Amino acid sequence: MIKFIIPAIAIFLLVLFWEKINETIYKKFNIKINYIVATIIVIILGVIFALLYF
Repeated sequence: MIKFIIPAIAIFLLVLFWEKINETIYKKFNIKINYIVATIIVIILGVIFALLYF
């Protein structure tokens, strides 16, 4: 049961503090993290669909 609760809490905290995390990374590296995350998700979904297709 604990293996389901810990990731759920981690994802909840990530969603809760997303703006603060994004702002901190933007100040340090001058990169919008939203674009990077969106690109990674699209690539992962593309790979999964390609593997399911072939």
